[in-house]
Amino acid sequence: MGVGDNALGRRSLLVAGAAGLATASIAIGAHPALDVLAGATAAGSAGPESVVRTEQVYSAARGRAVDLVTVLPTELPAKNLPMCLFLHGLRGSARHATPTGLARSLVDGVARGELPPFGFAAVDGGDNYWHENHVGDNAMAMLLDEVPRWLRARGLGDAAGTPFGCAGVSMGGFGALLYARRRHELRAPLSAVAAISPGLLLSWREMSTRRAFKDHQEWAALDPLRNVDQLGKVPVGIWCGTEDHFIEGTRRFIRLAAPEHVHTAPGGHGDGFYRRIVPDVLAFLGRHAPA
Repeated sequence: MGVGDNALGRRSLLVAGAAGLATASIAIGAHPALDVLAGATAAGSAGPESVVRTEQVYSAARGRAVDLVTVLPTELPAKNLPMCLFLHGLRGSARHATPTGLARSLVDGVARGELPPFGFAAVDGGDNYWHENHVGDNAMAMLLDEVPRWLRARGLGDAAGTPFGCAGVSMGGFGALLYARRRHELRAPLSAVAAISPGLLLSWREMSTRRAFKDHQEWAALDPLRNVDQLGKVPVGIWCGTEDHFIEGTRRFIRLAAPEHVHTAPGGHGDGFYRRIVPDVLAFLGRHAPA
């Protein structure tokens, strides 16, 4: 990284201390594994560098410490930098939530003036499709109630720390659509939601194998396919490979919801497809990011 990890860590710790953050086992700074996954610039290469920071915070909603990862377009972003959540997939984590090349494409697009400045925030949500499947582990409450406080303490998001958008892959795509619905219900609608290969299934038999819902009724009550009208008027972008096992559910959602932006193309359920669509996803989110 262009800025030394130690220097970045010291500066971030000072900021955290000044804000009075209650964190557990803080580990702030660029995370090498995430940098590789996100496509950050290798040492010595040209161009501005993205800033990927990982720290640990305590989530009362989940009853545990979780990683909070932010992907920023510059080392010192403007105060109240617009932020978009990025939700990971099944058996995923905040550190590996974003597709290859997202950080690199974000910083390059902002530097060239092709994208407005905005960033991403990812948190560990577990494997429960971003809702409270087990009492005391409520990933959706974490997103709605705790993430804004964490972002506001870091000078990110709007004045209240609220993200303008939400993106997600696979289970995270399901979660992003569910989060958009919850924001609409709270009368604080998102500016955009981007669902990549969203985990939309057509049968309870298959969904039940994920063990993420108590029963068919709970799944039906939360499934974006069965609650399209609950999204409100949020602009929706959908991307899915035609060889992805979620393509049929995605196509049904497209027919029902008529999203603003739709992209289906040859590809499967994996990073080979995801990395190709990164510029398109960023362009969609950038069109709806606050000035």
